[in-house]
Amino acid sequence: MSKLSSGNRQLITRSSDVDALAQRGYNVGHKIGEGSYATVITAGYADDAGHGVHLACKIIDKAKAPADFVNKFFPRELDILTKIDHENIIQIHSILQRGPKIFIFMRYAEHGDLLSHIKKNGPIEEKQCKIWFLQMSKALKYLHSIDIAHRDLKCENILLSKRLNIKLADFGFARFCRDDGGREMKSETYCGSAAYAAPEVVCGRPYDPKSADAWSLGVILFIMINAKMPFDDSNLTKLLEAQRNRKFAFRRKLQDVISMQAKATVSVLLEPEAHARWNLREICNCAWLRCTEQPQPATP
Repeated sequence: MSKLSSGNRQLITRSSDVDALAQRGYNVGHKIGEGSYATVITAGYADDAGHGVHLACKIIDKAKAPADFVNKFFPRELDILTKIDHENIIQIHSILQRGPKIFIFMRYAEHGDLLSHIKKNGPIEEKQCKIWFLQMSKALKYLHSIDIAHRDLKCENILLSKRLNIKLADFGFARFCRDDGGREMKSETYCGSAAYAAPEVVCGRPYDPKSADAWSLGVILFIMINAKMPFDDSNLTKLLEAQRNRKFAFRRKLQDVISMQAKATVSVLLEPEAHARWNLREICNCAWLRCTEQPQPATP
């Protein structure tokens, strides 16, 4: 992988950091994303045998982050990242610390994120949509089975691998759903993007984070088959009213293209009453997705 010029290096990390990473087999590449206190870059890694792998690296500078993030969200994210392993969740390669900086190396998603794909290509054909939606549903079902909620599901956090498989990413707002005594815990933190947030999150009352994840999954499904958002989030009061009154509509030109089963799946996920919303077991077993599964060989 080509190295950065000295000027660009300073934008990402100090030269001493670059040299220290190189000693561990990592070569930094170019910046592909940036937040308030985190930067994402490409990176390459070569082991002692010379085998290389293409990675992305999330660099978090704790010195620039607010205390709530450093003391609460980030330790939780690291704890969760070390506990999860699923084929449709982005694979963590290693986690390194150097001073106040944390370097989280993960497999690189060659085809970017789902939102960029939709902006470039428009609505996703329903056959492909089912494949990808099943993959992200299985990843979320796995997380919920070990009592972890993602709490920031959105198209930007759904990545596409080299072979165009779904990889769920970004666990900065993820949390455990049970306390140390095994009791279920409600969430009280307003997390993620309002456009993907369930009505119980938008109105600010304690909520079931797993059910809120299911709503966000419904928003993603709507966007996949329509190439537009189901709700306008520019005004939270109007957003909440639209959510509660199910004021979403499929594109007119796609009305006859989208199957009734797909529309029904969106409807049961964008259910404003959390207790009536489908959970991930019901989603993965729904009629629309069942025909996506490959047939199993007959038992002798």
